[in-house]
Amino acid sequence: MNIHGRVFSAGCAGAALAIALTGCSSGSGSAGSEAAAALTTGQTTTGQTPASSPTATGSSASAGGAGSSASGASSAAGTVAQAQLATPQGVEVGTVSFAVDGDVVTVTAEVEGLPAGFKGFHIHAIGKCEPNSPNPADPSKVGDFLSAGGHLGASAAAHPGHQGDLSSLEVRSDGSAELVTTTDAFDLDAVLDADGSAVMVHAGPDNFGNIPTRYAPAPDADTQATGDSGGRAACGVVTATG
Repeated sequence: MNIHGRVFSAGCAGAALAIALTGCSSGSGSAGSEAAAALTTGQTTTGQTPASSPTATGSSASAGGAGSSASGASSAAGTVAQAQLATPQGVEVGTVSFAVDGDVVTVTAEVEGLPAGFKGFHIHAIGKCEPNSPNPADPSKVGDFLSAGGHLGASAAAHPGHQGDLSSLEVRSDGSAELVTTTDAFDLDAVLDADGSAVMVHAGPDNFGNIPTRYAPAPDADTQATGDSGGRAACGVVTATG
């Protein structure tokens, strides 16, 4: 009897640990049988709920809440405008996105398929990217993407003090480039105004108006306008994503 008693007690203790105290005891043979069956089939006995269920539900809800908060934060700081860059031949070469946090605009560019080197990178004042088009300020001048006009805010300052002047884009040897830069020189209302705006990638590097006096007493009009960054290699009209 002592041996049987020890075996039964050990079995009940094991069952109790395995099914989170569902009622196995030496005085309840039916409860022990039901508990054993529940352990085998994965079901609970009548009127009983596994002790782990409320905890699992709570963890899931908490994780869901955290996920919702993260999603909300991401949405608040997410992209609010975007431009698809294309060459004069209509080949798409990348995307430029705009995100806003207070007074700061984050500009993110991802491009591919361009010649290697530094490229002037600006926001232009008109949302038109037309190949072989006239310059709105001087229709006698015709060229690729001249329809986009000059830099955003060009009338208020000399380059590189324009609202649309941005950090240069450095294209790697494989033709790809990535750039994340921030500015508080403009807000999205200025970019998404009635005549729109366009992102421009130029063919050459931007000197930001830095002309040593040993070369010239002062930067000329072309340098003041564009930083001598050359032709317009890719253009994209900025559109709201909301």
